[in-house]
Amino acid sequence: MSERNSHRHLVIVAPGSTPEAAAHASDVASRAASSLSSASVFSDGELLLVGDLAKAVGKTVRAIHLYEELGLVRAHERSKGRYRLFTRDALVRVRWIIKLQSLGLSLSDIRALVRGQNDAASAKFAAMRLREVYVAKLVETQHKLSELKALESELEASLRFLSTCHSACESEASVDSCPTCERHPEQSNPPELVAGSRVN
Repeated sequence: MSERNSHRHLVIVAPGSTPEAAAHASDVASRAASSLSSASVFSDGELLLVGDLAKAVGKTVRAIHLYEELGLVRAHERSKGRYRLFTRDALVRVRWIIKLQSLGLSLSDIRALVRGQNDAASAKFAAMRLREVYVAKLVETQHKLSELKALESELEASLRFLSTCHSACESEASVDSCPTCERHPEQSNPPELVAGSRVN
């Protein structure tokens, strides 16, 4: 059993209740217990087992161990059973790592960033280094968003074009005619997402 506090919930069912009612009450209690368990993960001062930390951030226990091995996150202490215990700060730290990975940084990049922060001559210099990384990532993110916005527009245009094929296209029409189909007078040239699918 975990060394953390456990909570048991007694399901009270009125005499004469049907099995369905009892099952419903049990399900409600189970969901309440699950909700309480999730909330306890974020309780101030509570130490988390590695499995709890992994579950809270949506990662595997192996991933947390890897972060430890790379020096990206540290256990606060070990329990009497030698289990790693983490503070709430570890949640923030692991989420930070996950967000940097989402921005395109590898674990090696993040490790170098952490080392740079730790080796900085002053807090001001550490902040400047971090700012440089974030400025570069902001530019990349904005560029990516522009690309995605353009793709969104082309997808919408392609779907509008394709939606008319069901009613405008004749079943005997050749597939080869799709890129230059004249049945779309309002849009004689289909979007490249449509035209490109028929070009060999």
